[in-house]
Amino acid sequence: MSKLVAPHGGKGLVCALLSGSARDAELKKAAGLKQIEISARAKGDLIMMGIGGFSPLSGFMTKADWKGVCEKFQMADGTFWPVPITLDISAADAAAIKEGDEIALVRKGETFATMKVTEKFAMTDADKKFECEKVFKGMGDDSADDKFWKVAMEDHPGVQMVMAQKEFNIAGPVKVLSEGEYPAEYPGVYLTPAQTRAMFDERGWANVAALQLRNPMHRSHEYLAKIAVEVCDGVLIHSLIGNLKPGDIPAPVRIKAIDILINNYFVKENVISAGYPLDMRYAGPREGLLHATFRQNYGVNAMLIGRDHAGVGDFYGLFEAQDIFDRVPVTGDAGKDLLCKPMKIDWTFYCYKCDGMASLRTCNHGKEDRVILSGTKLRKALSEGAEVVDHFGRDEVLTHLRAYYEGLTEKVEVKMQGAASGSKM
Repeated sequence: MSKLVAPHGGKGLVCALLSGSARDAELKKAAGLKQIEISARAKGDLIMMGIGGFSPLSGFMTKADWKGVCEKFQMADGTFWPVPITLDISAADAAAIKEGDEIALVRKGETFATMKVTEKFAMTDADKKFECEKVFKGMGDDSADDKFWKVAMEDHPGVQMVMAQKEFNIAGPVKVLSEGEYPAEYPGVYLTPAQTRAMFDERGWANVAALQLRNPMHRSHEYLAKIAVEVCDGVLIHSLIGNLKPGDIPAPVRIKAIDILINNYFVKENVISAGYPLDMRYAGPREGLLHATFRQNYGVNAMLIGRDHAGVGDFYGLFEAQDIFDRVPVTGDAGKDLLCKPMKIDWTFYCYKCDGMASLRTCNHGKEDRVILSGTKLRKALSEGAEVVDHFGRDEVLTHLRAYYEGLTEKVEVKMQGAASGSKM
């Protein structure tokens, strides 16, 4: 009998992925359906629906779901969900599709799913702005009322993505036909919720924490993971292997860096490294909630949330992604509420006087004694060939990352923000 937290939504793992003869038949049918080209983000969302990562979702959201999620973190039936999962189509495609139609969802020549359209609804610029202000606007300097739209359209990839969406959304259940490139490109790393749950059960874990990563692990990440190892049965180091913004480090490089760190500095029996197939939304606090929501499906009951979780620029308060967990609705129905709870960790750093890793809760020394650690700061130093401050990362990992940057022919400027530079400490 599993001791793990139940999947989100009270329905077990809801998996829309077909296999075997059922998949073959659906692929054959899809060839005769209207073909809709989807975005990279939608591809990742479909795969997560396929493998149960987005349980209890079995398709893209209705307008009532979309509005409820934006306004109050709940779908129309009251189930907690923090970020809209929608599918946009052009006005021309919308005119050719009616409710009840079946369509094929394709990307770059590959059929990822079929979908029965139950609803279509217009998304005006006002609707898109409403979504952006509810989902992406935070408490940071760049989210000030007189500044947000001036800065966001240039510097916030999540806002840019929503505002670039097409004129209509369609809703309805899906049958997923492909997991894309992930099983072949990331064997042993790309794991489904059923697989991670089986691994946790095999190890006898009941209390599992997750560390979200989109950057290579530096000393703060290592410290967070080890704090969790001390108080939980084990830790899932869970890396995004979908698309990131330009200048971020690609998944294969990050995964190898994690492997180097685990092999040299962790007790392997207490940690599992895995990847999940979503694109980053850069929704800050809301994305922190999304990370906890789908981690619950993977069998995780504690989500590590540190400084500026899933942030971008200076749109969010340093610990806004922690505070938002205190504002989520609670219905008392375990099937509808979020059961994966935050493990809130203060700002962490290396302190020369403490002679080790510390946080603002444990270290009473001055800023001049601290090595401020952040993924952005690390990427900026490596991309510019600058010296990386001692105690920032493990030597073996930095050697691997330097080799990656030395092989680049084109480099993207990495912008520093207050949270990464340490100016807000």
